[in-house]
Amino acid sequence: MQQLGAVPPHMRRPGPTNHNDIVIRDVWARNMEDEFALIRELVDEYPYVAMDTEFPGVVARPIGSFRSSTDYHYQTLRCNVDMLSIIQLGITLTDKNGNTHPNKHLCCWQFNFKFDLKFDMYAEDSIKLLKRSGINFEQHLEYGIDVDEFGELLMSSGLVLCDSIEWLSFHSAYDFAYLVKTLTREPLPDNEGDFFSLVRLFFPVYYDIKFLMKSCKNLKGGLQDVADALEVERIGPQHQAGSDSLLTSSTFFKLVQVFFENTLDEGKYMGALYGLSGGTTAGAVRETFDS
Repeated sequence: MQQLGAVPPHMRRPGPTNHNDIVIRDVWARNMEDEFALIRELVDEYPYVAMDTEFPGVVARPIGSFRSSTDYHYQTLRCNVDMLSIIQLGITLTDKNGNTHPNKHLCCWQFNFKFDLKFDMYAEDSIKLLKRSGINFEQHLEYGIDVDEFGELLMSSGLVLCDSIEWLSFHSAYDFAYLVKTLTREPLPDNEGDFFSLVRLFFPVYYDIKFLMKSCKNLKGGLQDVADALEVERIGPQHQAGSDSLLTSSTFFKLVQVFFENTLDEGKYMGALYGLSGGTTAGAVRETFDS
């Protein structure tokens, strides 16, 4: 891998040090290859990848008999992800202490995918929410990323298939499902076990903040609620994937500091997706790796 000196000259200037000066890099079809080149330069030094997706809601429910409540949740996820298209993916890169690159222009990316409101399926309420958050669907239609081309670049980005990369997320079963679908170019597996096998293949190390919260007294709600409780500042608009990935990153490291004394039990918390894998009343049981 090339050294960071290979970053284009216009990006080499010293970045601002103020947290408020972080820039979310919008990625469209025209600049996707260049942005992935930057990510490949950075990921070895900043291997903690916080992510969030925006997708067009839930439009269908499965029918029939199900082995458990989590089987029903997975089948709901599967039928919707198979039918629908991802709208945005946000990723934020940090080191093991949650620090971003000194150049605050080189830490957060927002990938904007092609989406056509006339032909793609969606839940009306979800699209209204995304429009209110500032997503411009005309731009997505005209300039959006082809999901198959994105999948090819993601596969060779150094972000997946690598156990030195740690993925950070919040209530992320759908997020990982859309990425698995993108990487395989196939419908999701029929059963949850095969789905987790693919998640572990592409993302060997991952944490879901929503699952960690089960061990955090009095911490509840969505990402913004948790961030507010931990006094973590948001940068950018809520319900856009870049901003949400930044908030996920900052919230994860603050939560681990406050509730876990900066040490997580990997066997207990790594590899869990809240709402899947098991039959507890909370709807989440950890999925652990073989050591």
